[in-house]
Amino acid sequence: MENEKPGAAPAAAEPWLLMLAQLPTEDPAARMRVLRTLESLGSAMMREGAFLLPDSAENRKALEALVDYIVKGGGSAQLLSAGATSPEQQRTFKLLFDRTARYNELVKTVESLKAGYGQSDPSAIARVLHKQRRELESIAALDFFPTEARSRAQAALAESEAAVHNLLFSTQAQAALGQGESLRGRTWATRKPLWADRLACAWLIRRFVDPEATLLWLEKGQDLVAGAVGFGFDGAHFANSSARITYEEMIARFDLARNTSLVKIGSIVRFLESGGTTVPEAAGVQTLLQGALRRSTGDYELLEEAEKTFDLLYEAYYEPEKR
Repeated sequence: MENEKPGAAPAAAEPWLLMLAQLPTEDPAARMRVLRTLESLGSAMMREGAFLLPDSAENRKALEALVDYIVKGGGSAQLLSAGATSPEQQRTFKLLFDRTARYNELVKTVESLKAGYGQSDPSAIARVLHKQRRELESIAALDFFPTEARSRAQAALAESEAAVHNLLFSTQAQAALGQGESLRGRTWATRKPLWADRLACAWLIRRFVDPEATLLWLEKGQDLVAGAVGFGFDGAHFANSSARITYEEMIARFDLARNTSLVKIGSIVRFLESGGTTVPEAAGVQTLLQGALRRSTGDYELLEEAEKTFDLLYEAYYEPEKR
């Protein structure tokens, strides 16, 4: 092989897992469940009933469970360890897992958004970029053999996120924190316990204000860390006012109140924090946040669960700008 040193041992061939399966035809739902599971694992179909994955502890465990499920359902399946018989076959196997086309499609979508800079509502562009960020994470999770295409997609997305952030906060930043202070890559701190308003503020910060934010949860009475931006407690940079909860103060001071989706979320959060006018969706959101609270083992995990709820609310309320 090229670039090998004289006398050097040849590179070890990539190990593979090959699942051979005959799926039961009597249960279409079970058959579809198996195929969807294989798709979620990122497997490649060699031919009908033959599925290939790189050999790893995680993939082996998932395929062993799938084999067991197929057999119990009346089908037949075997899991085999396989190896490429030549460097050419090794390359052929790896090409089955090439994610370049998906990365290129993502880059194309991100680049197309540039036409809207200065024309469309920056928050609408930020919403699309957030979807593309999730798509990138989804592709990368099953990218077993990363190439330059992955780095190119990461760079394109990061560049666009920075540009849209500047569009969103070119003027609001100084009004919110003072002359010359940046909102990018800051530490944002609030006090425990975390509930609707503080969780919604943290979601708002990460989605619309500072995607690179570091979030810090302070114990009761703990002083604000030097250089951190405080929110959701008395004396913080962003706190409740006589008329608004902290979340509403933030969307007002960041000039995000024109985003009706964020405003609607604010009405739910306000009801959960302080009561008042009943909001029909509030009971469901309260149930989901309580479930997240019980399920989570820590504050960061709680925020991750809560963010899913606020993301779905935003998607449900969002209405594209009419032209």
